[in-house]
Parts: sequence; C-alpha cells; structure tokens
Amino acid sequence: MSEIFIPHIGVDESGKGDFFGPLVIAGVLVDEETAEKFAALGIKDSKKITDKKILTLEPVIKANAPHSVVAISNGRYNEMYASIKNLNKLLAWGHARVIENILEKSECTYAISDKFGNDHFIEDALMKKGRGIRLDQMVRGESDIAVAAASVLARAAFVHKIEQMQKDYGISFPKGCASQVKDCAAEFITKFGKPRLKEVCKTHFKTYNEVD
Repeated sequence: MSEIFIPHIGVDESGKGDFFGPLVIAGVLVDEETAEKFAALGIKDSKKITDKKILTLEPVIKANAPHSVVAISNGRYNEMYASIKNLNKLLAWGHARVIENILEKSECTYAISDKFGNDHFIEDALMKKGRGIRLDQMVRGESDIAVAAASVLARAAFVHKIEQMQKDYGISFPKGCASQVKDCAAEFITKFGKPRLKEVCKTHFKTYNEVD
C-alpha cells in the first residue's frame, strides 16, 4: 500500500438490476492494515467472485472492519420508489444511510462510492455527521478495496435475502432479469396472485407489467 494511504469508507450496492429481491447498500471502512489484509484475501468487485466465495469472505470483512449493511425489502423499496420516483435518488439515500451508520461508530473524513448519478445526490442525502465528509464518486469504484469489500457485503446480504424468500414462498427466484424471471413471476402469480407479486419484486421494472 502507498505511504499516503488514507483510511476511508467504501460504499456499493447489490440488487439494483435484479427483478426479484431487495436493494442492498453496504459500506466498509478500511485503514491501511485492513486494506492490505483484504487485498491478500482476494477481495475484489463482487461481480468477479462466485456467490459461494462471497459468503466465505463476508464474515472476515465484518470481523475486521467497521461496516454497515442496509437491505431495503421489496415492499419498502416499492413504497420508496413510488414516492421518490428516481432510482438514483433512492440509491443516494441508501449510500448516505450506510455512511452515517459507520460514522456513528467510527471517525472518518473520506468516502468513495461507485458513480451512479449526479454527484450531489449522495451529498444532499447526507445528514449531520456525514456533511463534513469528503466524498468521491468513481467510475468503476469497485477497483478500490473498500468499495470492493462493500460490494461483497452487499452481494452476500442479497444472496441471504433471496435464500430466505425461497424458504418463505417455496419458489426458486432467479437472480438478474433474464427470460426465466417471467416464468418465475408467472409461477408466483399462479400460487399467490398478482397483487402479492410486489412483495418479492421491483414493480417499476417493465417485467412487472408483462406478466399476469
């Protein structure tokens, strides 16, 4: 690591592009020591690691760094989206929330997130403790070790939530938004009815109106 390494919070999300399952935002605060440890463990962008590996890394990250995970269930997500009507602003609320949560426990003056919208969205959503933090939003932010660690925690939480949904409803929910998603939605509707579909999916996706 560089001798000018600056301890910082990394923030990332999972579930944004998945029809089924929650939106999860996670944050991780790393210092030079934990950054080196995480790099040695092979922690990187969760999209480049299998879910099985992610679930083994999750407890290691949580044991070694201050962190926060905010999972927005589909019911709550759909309510918030209906009110905010802007996915980037909803993401910004989640990013700001995890930064604030970490700052409640640890001091930090710098944060990095993956860039997803107007730079002011997260800054405007930050509250008392977060207003003094320097925030950089980077394209391909997961190249930063703190953001990568956050992406792993967010993905792990998403996987856990999908597994719980499968137990609760007795249906195997596919990840992503591929063609099998419609088949699964049709199965859910047959079993529980269309009105309850909003309990497990993001209703602003066009898929929601394409199934009945």
